Amino acid sequence: MLPDVPRHLRQEARALEACGIDSWAALSRLDDGALARAVRLHGADLRRLRRLRGQALLMQGTGLAVHEAAALLYAGIADVKGLATSQPEQLHRHIGRLTRALGGRAIPCPSLATVQRWVVAARRCRG
Repeated sequence: MLPDVPRHLRQEARALEACGIDSWAALSRLDDGALARAVRLHGADLRRLRRLRGQALLMQGTGLAVHEAAALLYAGIADVKGLATSQPEQLHRHIGRLTRALGGRAIPCPSLATVQRWVVAARRCRG
């Protein structure tokens, strides 16, 4: 099963595992057809699988941890290009607002320096 997958996405992780996908790197390489097969054969939710793939793509492109990529997805950053074009200060404020709105439990609020490292990594990745 994918390491560190959130509890609410365990059914999707089990479906991916049944399809032979057991790492974030392998998930990042799946196309929509492979995700649709996981839905059809193993009862996973396509929207959630796409979200997991987006998280995997962010992780593979920048070296982010699972929870960091999840925080970016919650903040509306869906890919490396979006992260690379973000302004770190604005993104930090937005994640902070989300964290407060969710009571601080769902996503931890990273420091501004951490968000700056994410953006720099994404810009490097894009070349």
